[in-house]
Amino acid sequence: MTETKLLAELRQRAKALGFEAFGVARADARPDLPEKLGTALKRDWHGEMAWMAETAERRGSPEALWPEARSVIVVGMNYGPDSDPMTDLAQRSLGNISVYARNRDYHEIIKGKLKELAGLLNRRTGAEVKVFVDTAPVMEKPLGEAAGIGWQGKHTVLVSRTFGSWLFLGAIFTAAELPSDEAHAESCGNCRRCLDICPTNAFPAPFQLDARRCLSYLNIEHPGPIPLEFRAPMGNRIYGCDDCLAVCPWNKFASQTHEIKLKARDELKAPPLNELLQLDDAGFRVLFAGSPIKRIGHARFLRNVLIAVGNSGDEALIPLAEARLSDPEPLIRGAAVWAVRRLVTKARADALALAFLPDEGDISVQAEWSAVVQPARAN
Repeated sequence: MTETKLLAELRQRAKALGFEAFGVARADARPDLPEKLGTALKRDWHGEMAWMAETAERRGSPEALWPEARSVIVVGMNYGPDSDPMTDLAQRSLGNISVYARNRDYHEIIKGKLKELAGLLNRRTGAEVKVFVDTAPVMEKPLGEAAGIGWQGKHTVLVSRTFGSWLFLGAIFTAAELPSDEAHAESCGNCRRCLDICPTNAFPAPFQLDARRCLSYLNIEHPGPIPLEFRAPMGNRIYGCDDCLAVCPWNKFASQTHEIKLKARDELKAPPLNELLQLDDAGFRVLFAGSPIKRIGHARFLRNVLIAVGNSGDEALIPLAEARLSDPEPLIRGAAVWAVRRLVTKARADALALAFLPDEGDISVQAEWSAVVQPARAN
């Protein structure tokens, strides 16, 4: 089989599997990656994601991860929403969940399909293959740029002329030498929408991201209390943050050129905060079964929900928030303190402090009771 026929067959099969973007790059197409990664790590932009530093050498190039790699196939699956997720931010008594997490865990959705595509490549060439879906130190976005399926935008996410900022990425490393596609040129122009919309100024410069200021990092990866300066900007974002993706002007072409295949579960589009506040661990596991949200655990999720409650201005949520002041988990108790103090009068906050603070044994929760808190409404 000629290389042209092989790639045509692979593209056809990829499309049938739901991969609407497909491209090929040489394994050594991005020799600049080790330096770029090293700069970010030296500036501590990775925050508490220690695994990024621990795997830096292998992450720097496909060949460092797997010396036999000669070509990389990068595929993309559209997960664009059927409505603008930015509109949910105005509904402060509802929780805003990142679009990518409103369906099943994308790792599970993509990996089986990617293995099937890789199996076809292996059968046709006899060359060894390996598949990756955000499960190993692979820099899929710059490889996707090298493979021609898009470019890394100023928000550092891969942007496609056809699908905007809404692509799940997967990669197949192969020992086979395949013809490469032409790398995609950066096409953001003078646009700064993704940079200017960021509620926490997480971009030190275009094409650079300081994860320590990114709400997606803070409410997913960060294990402790949300830093005080980021709580009000977090609004009702209870898992992730789509602002920089949602405002990308290339998204308008995505809505015109594709059928949305990964539809959100209705119960995860904008769940009411009052319902989420009442979830115990078992209820949390049931609601988020098969969802990436389940991985952060009940305590971290309720921390996020309580921050949203404190930002809601909704006095009807006060009794439910107060009930969490005695939660067994310090992470939940601490967030509940902040939420309640944002919503109640000073007199009520003082009375609650007298009731709970003397018996509080956790230092971080004690600090929440004594911290200066800007009320969400006039007291």
